[in-house]
Formats: sequence, structure tokens, C-alpha cells
Amino acid sequence: MCAKSALKNSQAKRDGGEKIVTVNRRAYHDYFIEEEVEAGIQLTGTEIKSIRDGRLNLRDAFARVENGEMWLYSMHISPYGQAGNYFQHDPLRRRKLLLHRRQIDYMADKVATKGYALIPLRLALRNGRAKIDIGIAKGKRDFDKRQSLAERDAKRQIEQALRQRG
Repeated sequence: MCAKSALKNSQAKRDGGEKIVTVNRRAYHDYFIEEEVEAGIQLTGTEIKSIRDGRLNLRDAFARVENGEMWLYSMHISPYGQAGNYFQHDPLRRRKLLLHRRQIDYMADKVATKGYALIPLRLALRNGRAKIDIGIAKGKRDFDKRQSLAERDAKRQIEQALRQRG
């Protein structure tokens, strides 16, 4: 097994104090990502243990600004196996995102524009703390998705041709 497939199989990458736990690939397919902001996330003890095990899903998650605070909805964190029933968390509960006031206000203004959304892109453990990258995104239409796929396929074919020549 080559190193590239081992990295893909483990779905975790380490870069000097950073471990990427999961990436929301669907977000890049369904949205144009215009900006990214790193945010902290408020978690309970069993949630962070499940995240360290890589037992979470960002696919349907989204963020929303309410009363001057930013909240993350629909991020599924599986219950931690060794915690017992008493200490378990709700897998789909909303979670508070930790940002500066100016960042929250800026993102709220951007999302007020029609067609924009706050989408989680990736969750990483940076220096032992869970950080989530939130993207200010604009939805793609079907023809945009087809065009993106065609561009990616063309780029892949060009790279293969260059590899075969050299």
C-alpha cells in the first residue's frame, strides 16, 4: 500500500500539531467557497473524545447567526463508546462557535445577502483544540456543477498526459 492511499484510508493528516479529522467534500461540490474563517467550537468531554476517534459527520451541517452568537447545526458526533449512558451527549445538538464579535458581524452581513450560507468545510485538531473552518458560500446551480466536473476531468487528463510524456 502506498503512502498516498494510507493517508486517504486513515482520513487523518498530521502537520506539526494539526490533525485534519474530516473534510466536507460535498460543500466544495455544492457551493462556491468565497471566504474561510477558523472558529473554535464548544464541546463536552465525550464529544471531543469521539472527534479524536474520527466519529463525526459534517455533510448536512450548517451555521447560523442568532442573537449575536454563531451556532453550528446538524453536525453529527457519534456517542463515545466507553462513556456509559449517563455521560453521553446528544449527537445532533447545536454547538456554539467561538469567534470574535467583528467576525460574527461580518459573516452575518454576508449571509444576509441572498444566496449565501455558512457551511463547515473541515474540522481539525490544532494543538489539541478542535477548530472548524467555516466557509462563506454561494450555492452552485446544476450547470455550474457540471462545468466544475468537466474542468476537473480535463485537468486530470492533462496531468496524466504530462506524466506519460515525462
